[in-house]
Amino acid sequence: MEKYFKKRTRNSIDSSSANVEVEQEANVEAEQEPQYSENNVVVDRNPDEVEIDEKEIDADPGSRRPIDTFDVNIRDRIRREYVAKGPCQPKGLDFPRKKYGKDYRGFRDVWYKDYVWLEYSTSEDAAYCFWCFLFKRGYSAPGDETFVSSGFSNWKKANERFRAHIGSATSSHNKSRIEYENFVNQRQSVSYVVRKASTRQEKEYRIRLTATLDVIRFLLNQGLAFRGDDESSTSINRGNFLEMLHWYSLRNDEVGQVVLKNAPGNNQMISPKIQKEMVNACAVETTLEILGELGEGLFSIMVDESRDCSVKEQMAIVIRYVNKNGEIIERFLSLVHVKETTSRCLKEAIDFVFSKLGLSLSRLRGQGYDGASNMRGEFNGLKALILKENPSAWYVHCFAHQLQLVCVAVCKANRHVSDFFGYLTPIVTACGSSCKRADKLRQNEHDRMVEMIEKGEINSGKGLNQETSLHRPGDTRWGSHYTTVIRLVSMWPSVVKVLESIFSDGDDAEQSGKCKGLLQKMESYDFVFIMILMKHLLCMVEPLSCALQDREQNILNAINMIAGLKEELQTFRESGWDDLLQEVEDFCRVNEIDVTNMDDIVPRRIRMKRDGTVVTNYHYYRVEIFCQVVDSIIQEMRNRFSESSTDLLNCMACLDPRNQFSNFNVDKLVHLATLYPKDFSSTEMTILPHQLKSFLIDARRDTRFSDVEDLGTLSKKIVEMMKDGFFPLVYRLIKLVLLLPVATASVERVFSAMKFVKSELRNRMGDDWLNDIMVVYNERKMFTTVSNERILVRFQNMDTRRNQLSQLTKDSVT
Repeated sequence: MEKYFKKRTRNSIDSSSANVEVEQEANVEAEQEPQYSENNVVVDRNPDEVEIDEKEIDADPGSRRPIDTFDVNIRDRIRREYVAKGPCQPKGLDFPRKKYGKDYRGFRDVWYKDYVWLEYSTSEDAAYCFWCFLFKRGYSAPGDETFVSSGFSNWKKANERFRAHIGSATSSHNKSRIEYENFVNQRQSVSYVVRKASTRQEKEYRIRLTATLDVIRFLLNQGLAFRGDDESSTSINRGNFLEMLHWYSLRNDEVGQVVLKNAPGNNQMISPKIQKEMVNACAVETTLEILGELGEGLFSIMVDESRDCSVKEQMAIVIRYVNKNGEIIERFLSLVHVKETTSRCLKEAIDFVFSKLGLSLSRLRGQGYDGASNMRGEFNGLKALILKENPSAWYVHCFAHQLQLVCVAVCKANRHVSDFFGYLTPIVTACGSSCKRADKLRQNEHDRMVEMIEKGEINSGKGLNQETSLHRPGDTRWGSHYTTVIRLVSMWPSVVKVLESIFSDGDDAEQSGKCKGLLQKMESYDFVFIMILMKHLLCMVEPLSCALQDREQNILNAINMIAGLKEELQTFRESGWDDLLQEVEDFCRVNEIDVTNMDDIVPRRIRMKRDGTVVTNYHYYRVEIFCQVVDSIIQEMRNRFSESSTDLLNCMACLDPRNQFSNFNVDKLVHLATLYPKDFSSTEMTILPHQLKSFLIDARRDTRFSDVEDLGTLSKKIVEMMKDGFFPLVYRLIKLVLLLPVATASVERVFSAMKFVKSELRNRMGDDWLNDIMVVYNERKMFTTVSNERILVRFQNMDTRRNQLSQLTKDSVT
C-alpha cells in the first residue's frame, strides 16, 4: 500500500547528517551571499519562509522535478515531503505490455515486495529508484542514471537489471539507501547528536506529547474548536485546547510536573503549529486504518459537493467496500475544496485524492451521485469521464434522492396537491414566524396533551408525547414533506387556536386577514381530504426513504423494497378508498368541520372547470383527486426507478437468497460476470457455471442458509461458514453486487458534520485543517482503534524535533 501523503509546509527543518559536502558548500555559499531589501538593507534569508508549491511534489516519478533544481535552503524539506509520501507504487493496474521476441512482457506490481525502493510511472511506463531520486549525487556504474532520469523500461530479465542496479555495498544505490535511512532516523542526525538529551528529558518529552494528544483526541471526537480569541497568559479563557490541557495537568501530578512546571520555554509542544501537525498525524493514521481495512480489494465511490459557511465549494468523497467479514462498509475519505463544480474539475480532484492515497480507478466498481447534470451527464458528466477510464465502474443514481424527487414531482405536478402545499407553507410561517406565536403553539399543544393524558386517551412514558413544532417542507430535505403533514395532523387543534388568536387579537390588519383566509381554507373539506390522502401516501414512502439511508443497504434489497412500495400503492388505489373516506369524515367530525355529501353536485367554483360537465362529489374526490394523485405517484416511481429493468440489475436479482434461491439463474449470473471483464479471466469464466451449480446445491441443502433473506446477510454467512474459499467466484460476484452504492446518505452526513465543525464562529478554517478534523470526526469509531504510539511516531517523523521519543516501537507505524 502506498503511504498516505498529506502536504504540510514544515518549519524548523534541520539538515540531516546524510547531506554530503557538495550540498553543504552550496549552503555556505548561499549564506555568505547577502540578501537586500528594497531599501538596500541587508536582510537574512530564512529557509522556512520559502514557500513550497504543492504542485512541485509530484507523485509520478516520470514527471518529477529533480531535487538539485530546488533552492538549496528547502531541499531537505522537499525530501521530507517525498519521504512522508513514500514511493509511487500503483497496484492493480492493467500495465502496458511490449513484445520481446515471441512473448509480451510488462511491469509487474509483485516486484514491489522484493524491491521496496522501486517506483512505477504510469505516464512513462517506466521504473525508477526512490532512494536514488532523493539522495544520489553521482553514478558509479553505467546505466545507473536510468533509474533516476529517463526510467527503466526493458522488462526482459528485469529482475537481473534490478539486482545489478543495487550492486555492491559501495554502489551509489546503497550509498543512497544509507543516506535515506539516516535521514528518516532523526537520532542519526547531526543536530540530534549536538543537543542530545538525557533519558529523563526524553521521558518528559513523551509525557508532554501524550498529554497534548489526549486533549486533542477529546476535542476531535467532540468536534470542538481548539483556539481562543485571547491565548495570552493573562486571559481568563485561552481556548478549549489550552484550558483543557491546564485542567488535565492540575488533575494528573505526573503531567502537571512536566507540563506546568518543568516544560522548557522552547519545547512546550502546545503551539498552534504543533496542534495542527498532531491533528494531521491523527487524520493520516485514521485514513491508513481505513486503507488497511480496504486492502487491495475493490470499492465504489460516492461524491457530492456542498457550500460551506465561508462560501467555499467542498467536495466530499466516501468509499464503499466489503471487508474481510463480508460486511458492507462506507467510510469518509476526504474533503476537497473545488473552485468549480464542472465535471472535469471534480474528476481532477478525485484523481488528486486517489494519487495521494495510492488508490487506482482501475479498482473502482461503482459510482453513486445525485441527479445533477455535471454528475450524471451522458457525454461530459463525471460519470462519463470515469466510465471512459474504467467501464466496470457502473453508475447508480442515488435512490433516496430519486424518491425525494418523486414526492416533489407529485407535490408540484398535481394541481390539487400543489394548492394544498401552497397553503401549508404559509400556515407553518404564521404559527412560527415570531417567538410569541411559537411559544403559544407549544403551550397550546402542551395543555392539550395534559388534558388527553388525564382523560386516558393517550399514554405517558419515556420518549412519548415529546415537545414538537411545525416543520417546513423542503424540496432538498429527504422526508420533510412527510414530517410537515404528520405534525399538522397531530397538532391541528393547537394550530387552529394560534391562527384564531392572531386573527382576533392581532393589531396588524394584513396579518389578521391572512390568518382568516388560512383558517377558512383549513376548515374546508377539500383541504382535509388532501391532507389525509397525502398522509397515507407519504407514510408508505417514508419507511423506504429511511431504509435507503442505511449504510449497509444493498441494491438488491433496495429494488425489492421499491417493488413492494409499488405494489402497496397499487393496492391502496384499488381498495383504500373506503378507509380513507371514513378517516376523513371522522377527522372532520372531531374538529367540527362540515362533511361533504358525496352524492351532491360539485359547485363550479370548487371544481374550477367550465366544460359544462356536471359531476358529483364522489366522482370529484375519487376520480379527479384520489385516483389522479395515486396514479401520478405510481407513474413517477416507474419513471424514476427505471434502473430496476436494466440488464445489470436483472442479472443481479438472480442472487436473491429468498425462498431458497428461487430466482437463481446460472445463465444470467454468467452473463453478469461478463459485465466485469477485468474480474474474471477466461479460465474462471469456464469454471464459473459449474461453481454456481455446486453453490446452489450446497446452499439449498445447508439449513443454515434457510433464514437468510437478503444479500448482505448471505455475504456475512458465507464468510462465517468459511465457504468463500470453496466458492471464490460466487463470493466475488456477491461482493461486486454489494459494492454498488444505493444512496449518498453517507455523503450527506459528512456535510451535516461540516456545518457543525465549520460554523459561523470558525469560518476562517483552512482547507487542510478542515479536512483533517473532518476525517477524524466522521470516522471516530475507526479513530479509537489507532494507538497513541502510532500517532506520536507519525508526528515525530513529520519534522525534525528538538527531542526524540523514548522507547520507540519499531513496528508502531504500518
